[in-house]
Amino acid sequence: MHKILIVDDKEENIYLLQSILELNNYQTISARNGKEALEQMKDEVPDLIISDILMPIMDGFTLCVKCKTDPRLSKVPFFFYTATYTDSRDEEYALGLGADRFILKPQEPEDFLRIIDDFDAENARTLSPGKIHDDSETTVLKEYNEVLIRKIEDKMLQTEKAEKELRLYAQQLENEIKERKKQDAKLKAALEKAQESDRLKSSFLANLSHEIRTPMNGIMGFIELLDEPFIDSETQHIYMTMIKKSADRMLNTITNIVNISKIDSGQMELHLTDINLNEEMDFLFNLFDAQARQEGILLSHNNGLPDEQSMIQTDHEKFIGIMSNLINNAIKFTNEGTIDFGYTQKGDVLEFYVQDTGIGIREDKKEVIFERFRQGDDSLTRPYEGSGLGLSISKNYVEIMGGTLGFESTHNNPEGKNGTRFYFQLPFYPAGRTNEVHHQPADPLKPNKKNKKLKTLIVEDDVISGKLLEIRLSPIASDILQAKNGKEAISTCKNHSDIDLVFMDIKLPDMTGYEVTRQIRKFNKNLLIVAQTAFALEGDRDKALEAGCNDYITKPIEPDKFNLILKKYDLI
Repeated sequence: MHKILIVDDKEENIYLLQSILELNNYQTISARNGKEALEQMKDEVPDLIISDILMPIMDGFTLCVKCKTDPRLSKVPFFFYTATYTDSRDEEYALGLGADRFILKPQEPEDFLRIIDDFDAENARTLSPGKIHDDSETTVLKEYNEVLIRKIEDKMLQTEKAEKELRLYAQQLENEIKERKKQDAKLKAALEKAQESDRLKSSFLANLSHEIRTPMNGIMGFIELLDEPFIDSETQHIYMTMIKKSADRMLNTITNIVNISKIDSGQMELHLTDINLNEEMDFLFNLFDAQARQEGILLSHNNGLPDEQSMIQTDHEKFIGIMSNLINNAIKFTNEGTIDFGYTQKGDVLEFYVQDTGIGIREDKKEVIFERFRQGDDSLTRPYEGSGLGLSISKNYVEIMGGTLGFESTHNNPEGKNGTRFYFQLPFYPAGRTNEVHHQPADPLKPNKKNKKLKTLIVEDDVISGKLLEIRLSPIASDILQAKNGKEAISTCKNHSDIDLVFMDIKLPDMTGYEVTRQIRKFNKNLLIVAQTAFALEGDRDKALEAGCNDYITKPIEPDKFNLILKKYDLI
């Protein structure tokens, strides 16, 4: 076995498999979907096909059927490599289509190569090509359809049972009280809504598995490849870029899940602060401009107030979250053309908008676009990433801030003039309102320490996180102390009054970082304390400042944000 065809719609997955296989003397070719793979195999038949299942245009199941029914390709071994279809029945069905192996992502490189080597050895002995178990086209299509809907059906069984029980109960009540008949329609409507919600959750869970396993596969695989000998600096940089891209994608998924949980539990609060609106809009433009240009899209923005009048009061984190979600969606669903965002003042409200020339929203999706777990395309072959929570979170944020979120969209326009315009209104609160409570950080002494090596204390119970901070602080620190819990931190600060800087974890074994900071402030008012936490929930920054911390940074700690903190206090 010398030449292997890799079929996957994710560039990082193809690159990872190519790197693993080519380091072990295999030749590789690649395709982004089943249709492209079939076109390639018209000219050249590979020795092995490794295919993902969830792909646009033509999915892996369809590709397998076409290969096993083509006399030229029927004897080519076919491996599935998937992060979404993890049920044992999925494996049984895949093997029934004629696949030779069913492999779950992620796999360690050596384990993945062992599977191929074992198959090589077995195939050399048996020389038995895979084939579809049942030559009946009708049976194959029926089984194929069953696999696609099974994930919905399994979740609906319990709901259907509940429906029967509710109907029986309603019928019994109807015999006793006539007025209960009026509630039967409401019960059925509620039940249908529950069934739909259950179906959407099933789709969401499958998608969530894909959104977590896929980047994890990239992270684990490329970290393993970094251990390979004789890797040049350019290749190493490519690997690190892939790891960062996968980590950012996973972090965004986790952040959305945390935010939707806070909304459900009623813990999402409003935190008003003064911001320069024009500076924030400029920041958003700079944040997304490179991404837009990379996709061939012209990004522009419009500020509706003069700079001297653009200081307003709003919830900064929620505002940035709303705009980021809308702009990111616009880029995702715009293949070419323009995206414009901005705001205008309309009396005592500010109206914000994000307008694109993208594909637009289908009519059958407009009524449910803000429902959680919904996506513009729920199919197996959808070409877009994401968890389906962004618009739901944005709508909740706008409503918490006292506004409304709406949209206008055109899809499949005969003249080709498609696109979507999202808009929302927020109350216009000028900055500096007297009813606003500002939490000011403690005012540290700020001598210029650029020419002085610092004495620092890291309060962190996680060994790896503590080591990472130690490495980052080593260029500017002459002495780095460590504390694993709150009591050690307080004792160290009392015994070392010359400490310049403290990085304080919030979650400690014996007490919170907030309480530790309060205790330290009783005997040291001027010590620079930076809170650092993996919680990263809205309101945590205010809690840290209230406790006496000077600043706040979230994990994972990015080098740019870390350096920004040090520069802010003249430490570098």
